[in-house]
Amino acid sequence: MTKAIIITVSCTVLGLHCLRAGSLPEPVCPAQAPALSADSGPAGGEEYPAPGQDSIAAELLRRQHTPQYLLTLEECIAYAMGNNYERQSVLITAENRQLEYEQSRRDRLPSVSATVSENLNHDKGNEAVWSGNVGLSTSLTIFQGGSQTNTIIQNQLLTERAEYQVYQYDNQLTINILQSFLSILGNDELLKYQRSVLEASREQRDQGHALYEAGSILESDYLLLEAQYASDLSNIVETEISRANDLLALKSLLSLDPQTSLDIVFPDSAQVAPELLPAEDYVLQRAMTTLPDLIISGYNVEIAQMDVRLAKAALSPTVSLGGGLGTGHNNFNNLGSQLNHRLNEQVGLSVSIPIFNRGRTRTQIKQSQLALRQAELDELQTELDIRQAVLQEYQNVVASASRYHASGLKQEAYLRSFEAYKVQFDYGAITTVDLLQQQNNYISAMNEYIQNKYSYIFRRKVLDVYMGNRITM
Repeated sequence: MTKAIIITVSCTVLGLHCLRAGSLPEPVCPAQAPALSADSGPAGGEEYPAPGQDSIAAELLRRQHTPQYLLTLEECIAYAMGNNYERQSVLITAENRQLEYEQSRRDRLPSVSATVSENLNHDKGNEAVWSGNVGLSTSLTIFQGGSQTNTIIQNQLLTERAEYQVYQYDNQLTINILQSFLSILGNDELLKYQRSVLEASREQRDQGHALYEAGSILESDYLLLEAQYASDLSNIVETEISRANDLLALKSLLSLDPQTSLDIVFPDSAQVAPELLPAEDYVLQRAMTTLPDLIISGYNVEIAQMDVRLAKAALSPTVSLGGGLGTGHNNFNNLGSQLNHRLNEQVGLSVSIPIFNRGRTRTQIKQSQLALRQAELDELQTELDIRQAVLQEYQNVVASASRYHASGLKQEAYLRSFEAYKVQFDYGAITTVDLLQQQNNYISAMNEYIQNKYSYIFRRKVLDVYMGNRITM
């Protein structure tokens, strides 16, 4: 029994990859859809029975009046970069970091505030009078143990790290789209073979029915042919369902409504095959200079260093400069003269010296130093993990290429054997059991070949992500 293609390769290291965001192309009619589609029927236009035939027909009729978007792999990636909801959240975080950095730079400027007050005073025996005050004050921190400067530097580092975190998410998003896209391609190719096998099973069933009616074979042999046809039909249904689920996963990565009519463009066979595998040292060198994981770890160390400096700044005195200008009046008689006579100016310098806060500052300094040491260890561990993951993934690509080549030869051999057995069965030289055994061997080899093919392509493309190459197909 064949199984639908499901590519499940886990990736622990992400590569640096930037793509320009795009939008959906103009909708096209369903007639322009790829020939290998989950909505297509069996080869030769044969209509086979399936559960819920009326509902399937209604769905096909609905799709005939629904625009269908056809996307290449590059278009899927570009669209996701501009529309994926989670990516937009990551961008919002990066934008907030930028705002915090800009605000920390403005915090070095002096603050200015103004006050205006008017009061009505009245008591027994006196007339009601208006009095008021107006003032303008400013303050500027001159020295704070380098806290302001280090805060600006730290916020700049946080902003730059956030940008690399966007790149990191882009790489994971690209890998996820690759996985769904290639799973769809694998199921498309599997459907092509399955429909060919179904056509052969139908012919064998019809031929067996005629032989059974003529008394040339036993009823049990005919029932075996009928069961094989039903099994092959069930395989197609399972593959189509798997393809539909992969398409739903792709829509989710693009943040599209699940009911959006979307399909992918099947690339030319020459484009499906990945490029030659570069040397191992070259791949490792490119990955180490391109992957955002190691760069982010470096930023974490620098940010932790700033935390140590900020903690130590709390031991230093704070020197501030302040000034003010104010005046007022007691009534509105000779208002100008009152404001002039009551005009006052002030300027002052204040120093705040920390003496004792129950050792809290010393504790924070030690904690920030431990956090710095942890960040340094994390950086070393990240570098080690990246080297190990890239080299392991490289070996996986080599192994999957070998399996792909071997399964291709195996699939071709079983195909030739199945064709030869079919001819012998037509002439009555072999039994039904012999024929079906060879057919199932071919189906198993075919499924293994397609699985290995798209697993190899996926792993090879992941290496391209690691090296920062543009992902195309």
